[in-house]
Amino acid sequence: MSQSASATPPAYIARPDGLRLAYRRSDGAGPMMIFLPGYMSDMEGGKAVALHGWAERHGRAMLRLDYAGNGASEGRFADGTLASWRDDVLLLLDILTQGPVVLVGSSMGGWLALLVALARPERVAGIVGIAAAADFTDWGFTDADKALLRTEGRIEEPAPYGDQPYVTTLAFWESGQASRLLEGEIAIDCPVRLLHGQADPDVPWEIALRTAARLRSSDVQTLLVKDGDHRLSRDSDIALLIRTVASLLDSL
Repeated sequence: MSQSASATPPAYIARPDGLRLAYRRSDGAGPMMIFLPGYMSDMEGGKAVALHGWAERHGRAMLRLDYAGNGASEGRFADGTLASWRDDVLLLLDILTQGPVVLVGSSMGGWLALLVALARPERVAGIVGIAAAADFTDWGFTDADKALLRTEGRIEEPAPYGDQPYVTTLAFWESGQASRLLEGEIAIDCPVRLLHGQADPDVPWEIALRTAARLRSSDVQTLLVKDGDHRLSRDSDIALLIRTVASLLDSL
């Protein structure tokens, strides 16, 4: 089932409810890397494609995926919740991978990586978070936002990184609130690397420090990029990501 990072179309696996989830996988040496996109992002983003290209050039196993309602996967974006997208990742992890995996999560994908590691501690050998946005339903919403969600059921805002409206549903917000991690110990023991730009306008870089402090693992490193933005997708940022992932893989 090896597949080029740039091949089209993607492969699909059906969820129990029949919705098909899109993915791209390349075989190679393990642990297999699994890239988890951010909110309203997909597996064709610059960081995911660059990391997959590096993996193929170096004979490393890699899996990219789209959550239901995102990218090439079936479903409606507005029907997704943090829990349902976590379950999408778990389904593909269980079906498409064997042995240890390393999760690489961007923004919301970093939060999902932590939730997946808690659900599959015996499978997750390492985590790399890129502007990991743990608990963003908690600190990222004003009281006015929360009131609007409760009365209207959704919030639509101009998207900062695309042309589609940035939609948040009450169901997603409630799912996030039920999945908060930063109020207590995060019972993860594998190595964790957290990359974060200090010029990030969306996820305060202090969230990386809070996450690191809450992780039970003793092998946690936080790398702050002074002029880095939220996306961390400049050539220099992607080079840092690849160095970080390569170093973590070599240590396992």
